[in-house]
Amino acid sequence: MPTTTADFREAAGNSPAVRPAGTGGVTLVCGTRPELIKLAPLMRAFGDGCAVVYTGQHYDRSLYSRIRADLPPSDRFHELGVGAGRRGGQLGRTVSAVDEVLADRPGRVVVVQGDTTSALAGALAANAHDLPLVHVEAGLRSHDRAMPEEHNRVLIDHLADLCCAPTELNRANLLAENVPADRIAVTGNTVVEALQTALPSAEDRWAVLAARGLERDRFVLATIHRPENVDDPARLAVILRELGRLPLPVVFPLHPRTAKSIEAAGLRPLLDPLVELEPQAYPAFLALAAEAAVIVSDSGGIQEEASVLKRPVVVVRRSTERPEIDGTFGTRVLPGPAIGTEVARWLDDVVGHRERLRNLPSPYGDGSATARIVAALDVLLDHRTGVPTAG
Repeated sequence: MPTTTADFREAAGNSPAVRPAGTGGVTLVCGTRPELIKLAPLMRAFGDGCAVVYTGQHYDRSLYSRIRADLPPSDRFHELGVGAGRRGGQLGRTVSAVDEVLADRPGRVVVVQGDTTSALAGALAANAHDLPLVHVEAGLRSHDRAMPEEHNRVLIDHLADLCCAPTELNRANLLAENVPADRIAVTGNTVVEALQTALPSAEDRWAVLAARGLERDRFVLATIHRPENVDDPARLAVILRELGRLPLPVVFPLHPRTAKSIEAAGLRPLLDPLVELEPQAYPAFLALAAEAAVIVSDSGGIQEEASVLKRPVVVVRRSTERPEIDGTFGTRVLPGPAIGTEVARWLDDVVGHRERLRNLPSPYGDGSATARIVAALDVLLDHRTGVPTAG
């Protein structure tokens, strides 16, 4: 099973690499593991014409080591190591660091993914250098201004020369904000290709379960890490208690931010009923997610992944920027008894729900997002230079 970026490149998708003629000099800016996972299919498509600027936004030692192992050893890899800190200070340091890389090796186009501080920093640095900017996963909106990522998303979309919207709903969000239609391409989401590449075989998935004493459809997988849930000790305690009351074993990969909050608030006894794990490598996590009876999470990416894996997800959030799955693959609930109520609904007929979800298409596309993004990027560069890049 692929575990490094080199593996992802080798296996990303069933079709050959789709390298656009003339897009050498692509600079990908990322700083977190989810960004890396979703950008891996594009790294393969761009091949040697791609440079990676890794900001180091994820700073926990164990998580960092996994991220670093996933990045290609190359003279086209720039490690900035901006680390943690208050959001404003982190943004400022990251913009300055990315700006220095672009001053030395500007390339032709900058690509950012999602809504992180690193993505916004890459967008601002590209703008300062008058480089065309491509935003992968554009147009997502929670309409929740208390969410820092919402501000990042909006700013990046309005700076971008090309907004790669995963769904028609995302396109509609952009049009409603007066982003010109000719700057928008509906592409699907590269998470589909990344997941299809990294998902272990059925035999390997069952081996992952067996090593942990688990059985298919006989456990719940839970991940909680968002500030709205883990920075408030009372809210975090409520979520952990509800997870501990579920009727099946709850597998709980413990995010570094969550672990820190649990220790600070003295909540470790609430982990006793749970099957606590370290943060998992992506293939191992997918093995657990694919075989779980139900997933409970506050992660945006897991909402997408659940729709590809055809598993139900209970989203513990006050708002979501991925409403496409609501009422099909999952539902959103607030921390409290609603977690148990919604999980119980999915547990009433696990086999039947699995079969029903198997027949539902993911709203995030059919695995051709990379080819569509590359084609749209080619058109963008054609228009910028006036010189055709293909043919």
